[in-house]
Amino acid sequence: MVNWVINQVYAAQTTQRLGEKEKQTGIFKQPLPEAATVDENGIVGDIQADKTVHGGPEKALHQYAVASYLLMQKAFPELSDKLIIGSLGENISARGMHEHNVFIGDIYRMGGITVQVSQPRQPCWKINSKFDDPRLVKFVTKTYTNGWYFRVLEGGEIAAGHKIELLERPNDLSVYHFLRIYTDRQPSEHYLKMALQCQGLNPAWQEKLQQRFEHLYGSNH
Repeated sequence: MVNWVINQVYAAQTTQRLGEKEKQTGIFKQPLPEAATVDENGIVGDIQADKTVHGGPEKALHQYAVASYLLMQKAFPELSDKLIIGSLGENISARGMHEHNVFIGDIYRMGGITVQVSQPRQPCWKINSKFDDPRLVKFVTKTYTNGWYFRVLEGGEIAAGHKIELLERPNDLSVYHFLRIYTDRQPSEHYLKMALQCQGLNPAWQEKLQQRFEHLYGSNH
């Protein structure tokens, strides 16, 4: 089985205000110097201001690929000193893991916890606002470098240096290919069905894909 190592664990100790409407956000996360306790809702003590977009059992932990920061730094060199690992609001970073080799439904053992990939992240206005650049969300979407969320199957502790072990891969769709299908205006019946039938996918996403499938191909397929 594949193994990686946790590079760093992040959490927000307090919320900050962001944007013209000064909305509360937990995107400003800091590296944790000690082991973090994780339960079904994520890192204990990690403040999540808007749980419609981050938090809760289906979006308990967020991981963003280290390699994606390199892409963003090349595309936006004037922001390279700000686009550093941990700055996009993730809880976990691990070198070598990315959208091409992480699959929807993957089950991993991370230190003392067991997690399952539940969905990609949907980038929102907060990324643009934090870095004061309206191009970033579009870039993330166009390059399929969204990152992904985990649900927690077994709580415990995680820390930098803990091993990440792939335990089970129930589906054949990487996060990258899932995003390609999801964002395609006219995905094939075969691939759209593959996406909506992914074991472990957030039920809310399954429902959205089912509605889209019925709209495009009818409910009798």
